[in-house]
Amino acid sequence: MARVRKEKRNRLRSKFRFSIFNDTSHEELFVFRANGLMMLVSLALAVIFIIGSVTLLISFTPLREFIPGYPNAFTRRAIVQNAIKADSLEHTIRMWDFHLNNIQRIVSGLEPLQPENLTSAATPGDTSLKATFSQSVSREDSLLREEVIRQEKFNLGSGNRRIEQIEGLHFFPPVKGVISNGFNIATNHPFIDIAAPANAVVSAVLDGTVVLAAWTEETGFTIQIQHQNDLISIYKHNSKLLKKSGDRVSAGMAIGLAGNTGTLSSGYHLHFELWHKGVPVDPTQYIKF
Repeated sequence: MARVRKEKRNRLRSKFRFSIFNDTSHEELFVFRANGLMMLVSLALAVIFIIGSVTLLISFTPLREFIPGYPNAFTRRAIVQNAIKADSLEHTIRMWDFHLNNIQRIVSGLEPLQPENLTSAATPGDTSLKATFSQSVSREDSLLREEVIRQEKFNLGSGNRRIEQIEGLHFFPPVKGVISNGFNIATNHPFIDIAAPANAVVSAVLDGTVVLAAWTEETGFTIQIQHQNDLISIYKHNSKLLKKSGDRVSAGMAIGLAGNTGTLSSGYHLHFELWHKGVPVDPTQYIKF
């Protein structure tokens, strides 16, 4: 055993020479002399150098895109775009939730919240306003439902008064123009389209409160107004909005300019909807265009 160990130590201490000769002239072109230990150290350093060089080459050059599973430039761009779209959708959902809560507050006789409250409620770690508001809306909504049920429990003539509530009102035409597509429930068209010049003034049909004033990809600039008698009017595809959520408007007041915004629009016109108690009604029955 001791002899074997001694032979190994001798091999490490032995000197070796690595030479390169010209095959024709036998001239020595390159020579490398080292003992066994030095050769092992040199080999280890060479391996480390190769591994380091390959790592740097892959990390800082386009060669890394050839590694299976590593995203290329197109994939990384798609990831960023998807993240932006997801953030936009999240913001749109928050806005719709905010406007829905405002509608519930208006129906309950409360003042609508301002858009600044939405920003403060969305701040991470600050959920007190949002929780308080949700509890308040839920409690007031339940009380409102109970009151409506109590009043209409034995009311057999509510249907007639519903029609009278609409027919007794004086509606202001929303825009000057010609109806290009009429109201038709059977064809899934519970609204009317009014062809109008670009930037024609869009007016509120009744007194009310703006509960929605926003942009959507399909309908462009859209504004929605809550009126008395459970009436809601909606105006879509505007080129510009002149009112914001929470504003009080009166009949005939300018609220926007007719346009051609949104992917569902094919020309300058106003998409107009009139809803009563959650049911679409034909505006031409009550408004003279």
